[in-house]
Amino acid sequence: MNYTDIITIEPNKRGGKPCIRGLRITVYDILEYLAGGMTMGEIVEDFPELTQNDIKACLAFAADRERKLFVAPITTDNQIGLVDVLA
Repeated sequence: MNYTDIITIEPNKRGGKPCIRGLRITVYDILEYLAGGMTMGEIVEDFPELTQNDIKACLAFAADRERKLFVAPITTDNQIGLVDVLA
């Protein structure tokens, strides 16, 4: 799914977090609702300004960010650790 027309990032809205169509509902909000057990139908019922495509766009956005995440090994003081880096 192409989420670029649905997910917006505005510096002065919700601290620059990715939001849905310029609304004050963030991708993170939707992911939290889904992780908490809400269905897409329940979310749309609670937020009638949203559509199921908006929710699918949130999932596509999160999947894309996860795909771009790169975990690089680092060494400090002879210890090996991991650091998350967005590619």
